[in-house]
Amino acid sequence: LVSSAGIGTIAAGVAKAQADVIQISGHDGGTGASPLSSIMHAGAPWEQGLCEAQDVLVTNGLRNRVTLRVDGGIKSGWDIVVAAMMGGEEFGFGSIAMIAEGCIMARVCHMNTCPVGVATQKVELRKKFPGTPEHVANFMLFLAEEVRTIIAALGYRSIAEVIGRNDLLRPRGNSSVRTNVPQPAVATGAVKKNNGPKRLAKAAHADLSKFHAESPPDEEVRSSWVGVARNGNAHQNAPAMDDDILAMPDVVDLLQKNDGIVEKQLDICNMDRSVGGRISGAIARQHGNYGFAGKLNLNFTGSAGQSFGVWNIQGVNLRVVGECNDYVGKGMAGGTLTVLPPSASTFKSEDNVIAGNTCLYGATGGEVFLSGRAGERFGVRNAGCQAVIEGAGDHLGEYMTNGTIVALSKIGRNVGAGMSGGLIYVYDPDDEGLKMNKMNEKNVFRVTTEAGKQQLKGLVEKHQKHTGSSVATAIMQDWDSAVTKFWQVAPLSTHSTDFVAASSGAEAPAAGGATVAAKVTAVAAEKPPRSSSPPSNRSQMLGGSNP
Repeated sequence: LVSSAGIGTIAAGVAKAQADVIQISGHDGGTGASPLSSIMHAGAPWEQGLCEAQDVLVTNGLRNRVTLRVDGGIKSGWDIVVAAMMGGEEFGFGSIAMIAEGCIMARVCHMNTCPVGVATQKVELRKKFPGTPEHVANFMLFLAEEVRTIIAALGYRSIAEVIGRNDLLRPRGNSSVRTNVPQPAVATGAVKKNNGPKRLAKAAHADLSKFHAESPPDEEVRSSWVGVARNGNAHQNAPAMDDDILAMPDVVDLLQKNDGIVEKQLDICNMDRSVGGRISGAIARQHGNYGFAGKLNLNFTGSAGQSFGVWNIQGVNLRVVGECNDYVGKGMAGGTLTVLPPSASTFKSEDNVIAGNTCLYGATGGEVFLSGRAGERFGVRNAGCQAVIEGAGDHLGEYMTNGTIVALSKIGRNVGAGMSGGLIYVYDPDDEGLKMNKMNEKNVFRVTTEAGKQQLKGLVEKHQKHTGSSVATAIMQDWDSAVTKFWQVAPLSTHSTDFVAASSGAEAPAAGGATVAAKVTAVAAEKPPRSSSPPSNRSQMLGGSNP
């Protein structure tokens, strides 16, 4: 939950809904790829959100049901102790852990030019990466030593003794010594007169009374929740479908023998979330990520819940006749996910959504075939999956680093934002072009190389085979003409591959007889004159016979 006013109400709600961990994220920190506006204006300080959530949960007797985790620019042992006193039990580190392993915060994570080889696919830059796991571990040891020093100076033996003890906090005084180690009263000048809370002009009207208490909490109440949820078992909303599948005798036999094929017909509904995740985990524990030699084919009918096919592994093939929710194929590493509408449906698949938002988040392998449209951010951070869809919302292929996505119908704006690897093919029979950031214009081509054509044709054929798609069938029936109507989004790292004709694009005929280079040049040449008023849409339409 992003720290903001009213977060306590939301925290109480998700605690009642059997959340195991509530993470409070403050406005500090964040990815180096974030725009300045996102960094400066997202959320409130984590202290505000943590104190409100803690107060509401304790008051309503819900604190023992959840673990409170906090992050957002936490960098020191002092931050950890303060967060613990406000009720935090777990503490997240992002930016500071990256810095410990060598990140210099160049803030070019999305440009594939990281000077120390952290966020890049370029081999020559990755060789410059200086970090080791020992660097991060060493930093954490120093952090723990600072925490130990602070709580020892306060007279406590463990951090568990100060969790929820906001009575130990006070606003910094006018004559306070700026140090991360608590000081005796004489050293801090507490004996002096007029040592009220330090007042800063920008915080003169801030009410800090909610951040600390005048008296310690009831110890019996405090001890009833400290560490209870964290050291207990995870909540179970309902029996998991994966457990039922893993208990089936033929599935047990398949996993033990590591050979053969098992096929199942099952019903699914939107309460069945993360289907396939535990199955892939069980296979990986026994055979590793790539050692499973059998095949488990699971055919579902209905509406799948969120994260269908999450972490899918080699040898597991999941098929849904119906529809899926958000996060299809999140983190998948292998196997095949297929989603198609019922055979009796009369609507056009390319005009109807069949899967939700943020599919393939962080996928590293496998294949996905969706006979219908996907939501927004399809393929975000895709790192190796091959996918064919029949249209998508905005931000297709965002932050993509590897893999291939083929879209056989209309897509939204901001294609390939932050994309540093992999390829996107978009079918554009009406020659409308792609809406994308102007910086990406130079990375759009027609499919002119033989390797690119064969890759695209192979994926469309697979899509037709797995889904029976009428769109794919129509394309394959007139392939020689259809292939000229595909756009290819290819970031700089792919320009030297056989799939992309970045240097010879001007010689390749595009739809309508014009050349790719001529189209791009025409778009650039015929921009409207500059205006003193800001543009209404920062996206740039690329392509089209009459730009």
